Amino acid sequence: MGICLRYSRSREEAIEILNDGFVKIFSRLEKYARGLSFKAWLRRVMINAAIDYFRRSEKHYHSLDISHAQYETSSESVLDELSAGEIIQAIQKLPPSYRMVFNLHVIEGYKHEEIAHQLNISVGTSKSNLAVARNKLKKMLISESRERLKPEQNG
Repeated sequence: MGICLRYSRSREEAIEILNDGFVKIFSRLEKYARGLSFKAWLRRVMINAAIDYFRRSEKHYHSLDISHAQYETSSESVLDELSAGEIIQAIQKLPPSYRMVFNLHVIEGYKHEEIAHQLNISVGTSKSNLAVARNKLKKMLISESRERLKPEQNG
């Protein structure tokens, strides 16, 4: 479920991905090669289920034109103050194409060439989506951190 949550916008979407993944696991159990890690195989199936869900649902999301994206930098480090749940919630707020590339590259360790092939996009789009995703996440996390500090400062 953790994998599915990272790739989805909501818990409901994650449940759909998880269900799709388990259907694939049970219908293709004969493809599991004994002797290999079942956990790794299961993880791979769930990632592929998330990619398939993204491909099916992509047409329902409004894409942003990333060529006009503004890049801001900030020297603040908020990751130390945030829980894993807060970070996952921020990832879930990313637009689908940014969330998918971010998860595949940062969390799963895919190269941009592999991501481009999986998602049928160019390598440049993959790199650009990652940069925008990181920027958006940074802004969200900094903003969330500042909002948490406000009550303490006023109280």
